[in-house]
Amino acid sequence: MGRALGHRLNWLFEDLDDRVERQEGRSVAEIFRDFGETQFRRAEGAALKQVLEELHGGVRKIVALGGGAFVTEGNAALLDAARIPVVFLDAPVEELWRRCTEEADSDSRERPLLQTLEQFRALYRSRRKGYMRAPVKVETGGRSVEAIASDIAEKLGLKKIEMRTEAGEVE
Repeated sequence: MGRALGHRLNWLFEDLDDRVERQEGRSVAEIFRDFGETQFRRAEGAALKQVLEELHGGVRKIVALGGGAFVTEGNAALLDAARIPVVFLDAPVEELWRRCTEEADSDSRERPLLQTLEQFRALYRSRRKGYMRAPVKVETGGRSVEAIASDIAEKLGLKKIEMRTEAGEVE
């Protein structure tokens, strides 16, 4: 989703988990396994601070936050103070489960908190109140990625930025 929105707007895209992995030199699953969720959340908070500083410096970037990032108290406070658009993408929990398991399978990426559908449902219910604090909410169930990206851009009043080639042509 974030990639599609970034492409639509000619903005950069970054998944916060990817930054954490680069900085920590290990995968999210390895951090969870070797050091626990608390250490992962600390690393995630530090990465979020860096991204927010970049955004305040004028970088145009779509940032995907993991499911726990927005509901972690420190991160939620950082996001509130940053005064940047935050969007909650919602869908029926079964569809979210399907997307997460398909993504994990296609990327061969272990998701430490993705255990069973029942556990996933309970995790979603426990986090939903935090998610609902997002100022913009977009229902994504049964919709195409392009339709969702278009909806987000419209709700936030974002327009594609024109990029110029070295010859001065607009891309």
